[in-house]
Amino acid sequence: MAEIQFSGFGGQGIVRCGLITGKAAALFDNKYATMTQSFGPEARGSACSSQVVVSPERVLYPYLTKPEVLVSISQDAYDKYEPQLRDDGILLIDTDLVKARPARARVRMYGIPSTRFAEELGNRIFTNLVMLGFFTAISKVVSAEAMKKALPGLVPKRFLEINIRAFERGYSYGLDLLSQDKAKG
Repeated sequence: MAEIQFSGFGGQGIVRCGLITGKAAALFDNKYATMTQSFGPEARGSACSSQVVVSPERVLYPYLTKPEVLVSISQDAYDKYEPQLRDDGILLIDTDLVKARPARARVRMYGIPSTRFAEELGNRIFTNLVMLGFFTAISKVVSAEAMKKALPGLVPKRFLEINIRAFERGYSYGLDLLSQDKAKG
């Protein structure tokens, strides 16, 4: 079972990341998934998160107990949710927007300039899909094929192709980062 928390500020597509991950796991990877969400009363601009539980068996408790994977796309979200990450968890940050403290001893931290990559694709609105691709490559919780199959219906049809390109940009960056880490030993 994997407990995942996507976090950022309202308007960054954090809830959409959770929906895509849950749909991909449940419909295309033959797993079970639940998704919950939380955000401040201000909605846009305040810290928000979506929590996803993915399991090969039925999910009996749909809420996170201690996230195994934390994705942070804003400083406020990182500050708020990082202390809740498991001691042996995976932390994924947008290096353009988050200044992380040194990771705890057993926490594996990976960074990607997802906002910059999204801007290179034409609009920072694609930051969440770049990060979702990165999450997929690093965590291996859900397959890349399943994630791409889950996009129709959850991203606007006219932007489907660019969202797939954004996902692939993050995914390939994550795979490259993992192969560099492996080469270092």
